[in-house]
Amino acid sequence: MTWGRLRARWLGRVTFADAHALQSALHARSADDHLLLLEHPSVYTLGVRGTLDSVLVAPADLPGDLVRTNRGGDITWHGPGQLVGYPVLSVPPAPGATTSHVHAVEQVVIDALADLGLAGATRSPGFPGVWLGERKIAAVGVRITRGRSMHGFALNVDPDLSCFDGIVPCGLVGRGVTSLAAEGLHVTMREVVDAVAARAGERWGRSGVERQDVAWRAASAGVEALSGRARPSAGAEAAPCGSASSSAVAASAGPAAAAVGVPVRLLGRLAAAGVDAAAGISLDRRKPDWLRAKAEMGPAYQALKRDLRDRSLSTVCEEAGCPNIYECWSAGTATFMINGSRCTRGCGFCLVDTRHPEVLDEAEPDRVADAVAAMGLGHTVITAVARDDLADGGAAAFAASIHAVHDRCPGTAVEVLIPDCKGDAGALATIFAARPEVLNHNLETVARLQRAVRPSASYARSLSVLARAKDAGLTTKSGLILGMGESEPEVLGALADLRGVGVDIVTLGQYLRPTAGHLPVARWWHPDEFDRLAAAGAAMGFAHVQASPLTRSSYHAREAAGAAAR
Repeated sequence: MTWGRLRARWLGRVTFADAHALQSALHARSADDHLLLLEHPSVYTLGVRGTLDSVLVAPADLPGDLVRTNRGGDITWHGPGQLVGYPVLSVPPAPGATTSHVHAVEQVVIDALADLGLAGATRSPGFPGVWLGERKIAAVGVRITRGRSMHGFALNVDPDLSCFDGIVPCGLVGRGVTSLAAEGLHVTMREVVDAVAARAGERWGRSGVERQDVAWRAASAGVEALSGRARPSAGAEAAPCGSASSSAVAASAGPAAAAVGVPVRLLGRLAAAGVDAAAGISLDRRKPDWLRAKAEMGPAYQALKRDLRDRSLSTVCEEAGCPNIYECWSAGTATFMINGSRCTRGCGFCLVDTRHPEVLDEAEPDRVADAVAAMGLGHTVITAVARDDLADGGAAAFAASIHAVHDRCPGTAVEVLIPDCKGDAGALATIFAARPEVLNHNLETVARLQRAVRPSASYARSLSVLARAKDAGLTTKSGLILGMGESEPEVLGALADLRGVGVDIVTLGQYLRPTAGHLPVARWWHPDEFDRLAAAGAAMGFAHVQASPLTRSSYHAREAAGAAAR
């Protein structure tokens, strides 16, 4: 077997549905090997050989949903305090390949437990998992198809073991479950993740491990941020203050000014992610020449502005302060923003209004279609604020707008830039069924910075939304904003994750701080660095990479969609 780099990810708390969509996409589309490490909210999973005979109470009385899945084994429970690992690996067909893979998964856990100080963990012949005598400390259930593995292990660190009381764990009568804490070993989840990732890297990452972590929560983060003592999370590089091409740009000005006006909650999240806000670029700092968009407020710009006002339509171009508004409006293109102009989330980078959301306007989809027809657009982009106050997250309005444009302008391609709809499968299916020509959902930033940049979202969920859109047969697109504290290797890792779930188009642009109350700019990325990232993205297999300091999600959207269609 040829061993390559292992892409290991600590993803934090992830729903079973999101995790399953993510690993299924990596199984089907990625050429890389992956190890997804996470915790689930309380859920019971039933393997392909499992029956309800192993459920001792009414399913509705279980403290968690009961979900059927395609792994081997019977029923088990997942929840907080339990480390779940999903190795998505290439496993070449061979006699006994499945048994060998199960043993490899078990051995990774056994070795990690020994490293943590728990001796005596072993296999039990005929009973997959990791055991301490008659007590199971880690369940193992896998699936191997087309030479790739799915599912993996669930290691009990310090969960509520009473959650197993309503089932016969793994269908094994007379055998119990235990945890590290129950055996007297009190370690943090982070220590367990580090031990497992190290052992997994030895076994499956012979060419190295590329690890990224969603930032670990730290109670003292706010204090550390205010005192300038922020530390990077394990497994992720501290963001550089510059690079060979941009260090001269980032070296001057009083750094403490960058943190002035930033809310304490944002400072705390940045500190937990290893970013020292005081070391950023102050708002009054002069932008480099490559970040200055020329204002072109000619007749075409003014005409489009009047037309949008007359139709009572909002655009993300204005609401989010896009630097390309003059270029795009002068060329007769705009990104329409539906579902009102007030967002229910407070992302640290975004200028959009976060006051109490407005009542939906049922006539809005038709007005968008009328504007598209009046402008004669061949490709239009429709986005929206997040509407977590709505049961479907605003999905119905997206579908209505797509249908309205397709009906009014049959030759016009519709690109939608959607929120995650909280990962609700029904809401997402509503949008997918309307068949937009491009489905865009932005990852926004690297794993380590997710909680600082967009605390109401999730790195794993965003990848799962894109994976589900690709499963629906749509052209998919996503984007990253650079300059909030990420490193180039982290950006490359995020690009690999996007390509791994099948994303076709990606955009990369420089973050521009809207106000003093938003996240500070950590550094300016040089145009040469964007060129380097674009080349790396092309080598990964993206159909189109739009990368430059002033690139935004909808910038040159028609050209990107055309490249993906070829």
